[in-house]
Amino acid sequence: MRLHIEHRTTYCYNKPVRFEPHRLLLRPREGHDVQIKESSLNIHPTCRIRWVHDVFDNSVAEVQFLQESSELRIESVLTLWQYNYDPFDFVLEPSASVIPFKYNETLRDDIMPYFKRHAPLDDEAIKNWIRPYLNTKGQAGTLDFLTAINRSVPMFFQYLQREEPGIQSPGETLKKRSGSCRDFALLLMEAARYLGLAARFVSGYLCETKSGQQFEAASGATHAWAEIYLPGAGWKGFDPTCGILSANHHVRVASARDPAQASPVSGSFVGPSAINQTMKVEVRAVALDDDSSTQFQSQSSS
Repeated sequence: MRLHIEHRTTYCYNKPVRFEPHRLLLRPREGHDVQIKESSLNIHPTCRIRWVHDVFDNSVAEVQFLQESSELRIESVLTLWQYNYDPFDFVLEPSASVIPFKYNETLRDDIMPYFKRHAPLDDEAIKNWIRPYLNTKGQAGTLDFLTAINRSVPMFFQYLQREEPGIQSPGETLKKRSGSCRDFALLLMEAARYLGLAARFVSGYLCETKSGQQFEAASGATHAWAEIYLPGAGWKGFDPTCGILSANHHVRVASARDPAQASPVSGSFVGPSAINQTMKVEVRAVALDDDSSTQFQSQSSS
């Protein structure tokens, strides 16, 4: 499937400010499932861009600004091919067919950072949430369990497109029964890690489905989901906001051990203490081979 993505982030200030170095995670991770055909990154004010790979092998644009400005504008435009049509095209290793299971020692050494809990104080809330999906011995078929809790989120939780920064703790999300895509991604990550599974946070884009359905989570914003390492399948994406496995309408830009490490735009500025700042994010994701396309929408905050 051929996809076209436009992502614009604009910061406006009532006076010129000096921008400190910024870190951008906007270029998708290429591989056998995703190939970029065209890409551009346009930034105002004048700057120097240096591309590096971070510790997670994400493609990072490090930006050094050369002048002050009352506006910071970042525009990424991409056209790419997505080949992940069947997210169930894998066979789990027999040792991983039932959870909880143990990774072999060699593999465990490589994925050790992805077991680290983000919110260990929420264990009791997570335990209560996942209990109905396990048998009396605390076991379940691995794929049956993961798809069940993944599907349960849009059934029993309310999606909110929160504009404020930060991520809710899993305990807070379970208490409120609502959250954004990044809140649900963290909730699923922590549930997986609670059971001894390696999990990581993913930020990227979600395009409209081929049937013409537009997920609310894809409206004018970036998207987030979780990936879990399953022996025999590798890193598999689970999108709890939509209740599906990530497939050809998902475009992974960055993956990280901690959600804070996958922010699309991060940086700071220096200016007067009474400075006023506004931000607007606009995302347009179009499946070019479909008969339909997403609508251009925006988020703004001040």
